[in-house]
Amino acid sequence: MKILISGGTGFLGRNLARSFIRDGHAVYILTRGDHVPAGAQAVQWDAKTTSGWGGLVNEIDVVIHLAGKPLSSWPWTSSMKRTFLDSRILSGLALVQAIEQATHRPGIFIQQSGINHYGLRGEEATESTPPAGDFLAELTVKWENSTQSLEKLGVRRIVIRSAVVLGRQEGLMPLMAVPVQLFVGGPAGSGQQIMPWIHIKDWVAAVRYLIESKNARGAYNLIAPVSTSNAEFNRTLAQILHRPYWLPVPVFVMRNILGEMNVLILEGRSAQPKRLLESGYRFQFSAARDAFLDLYRK
Repeated sequence: MKILISGGTGFLGRNLARSFIRDGHAVYILTRGDHVPAGAQAVQWDAKTTSGWGGLVNEIDVVIHLAGKPLSSWPWTSSMKRTFLDSRILSGLALVQAIEQATHRPGIFIQQSGINHYGLRGEEATESTPPAGDFLAELTVKWENSTQSLEKLGVRRIVIRSAVVLGRQEGLMPLMAVPVQLFVGGPAGSGQQIMPWIHIKDWVAAVRYLIESKNARGAYNLIAPVSTSNAEFNRTLAQILHRPYWLPVPVFVMRNILGEMNVLILEGRSAQPKRLLESGYRFQFSAARDAFLDLYRK
C-alpha cells in the first residue's frame, strides 16, 4: 500500500510509519521539515493548503490525519487554544480538498480524535455516547467534522478516539513518570479520577487492524479495556520502578501551576473500546501493570 500521514513526525506518526515500513509499504509524510522515519518520504506542506503536494493523493491508498498541536503545550492561553483548533481543522480541510480534487481517490481515511470527546461522565462512555460541551470535547467535534464530508465521496472514513498513548521515551509518559522516578510519586488530587490510556503497541496494532477490516467505518475508542484510576495508575508505576508512593499532590497546586490544562490530569475521562472489542480486536495490554512491565523491564 501507499500511505500518506499528516502529523507523521510526532510520537504516534513515527511509530505507525515504522510499522508500515517494516512490512514493505510506501509511506509519505506531510511535514514542514525533513526529519522523518528512515524509509519514509518527506512531502512538504504548509498544513493549510494543497499547494505543492495535492496531486500525490492520486497515488495514495490510505490517508491518516494525525496533525495537530499537542495538548501538552503549555500554557493554555486564548491564542494557544486557537492554535489547537486551527492546526487540526485547517490541515484536515486541506486533506479533504486534495481528495475531492483527485481523479483517483484513496479508499480509506483515518481521522484522529480523542477520548476527551465524551467529557466527564459517571459511566463509561461508548462510541454512541454523545459529545460533552466543554472545550476539549468541542475541539474533538470540530476536528472530526472537518473531514466528515469525505464519506459522501465513498471514502471509508474511520475516526479513532484515542486515550493517552503510553511509550517509554516518547509522548506524555516520560513526563508522567518524572515524579515517581524522583521519589515523590503519588495520586493527583483525589486520585479517583479515571486515567485513560493505551499502550503504543496496541494503538499501532488497532489502527492497522481497522484499516485491514473492510467493514470498519465510523468512530472507534482506542483505549485499554480495563479502567484505571489515577491513584492505581501511579501506584502501579511506582511498584514497577521500585519507587515509593507518597501523599497526593494537592489540587490547588496543580491548578496554580497548570492553569486550565489541569483538566488533563485532575479530571477523569471514562470510556470503553466497545466497537473495537466487538470487531474482534484483542488487546496485547489490557491492564496498566502489563503495559508498564513491557515499557520499563527491558
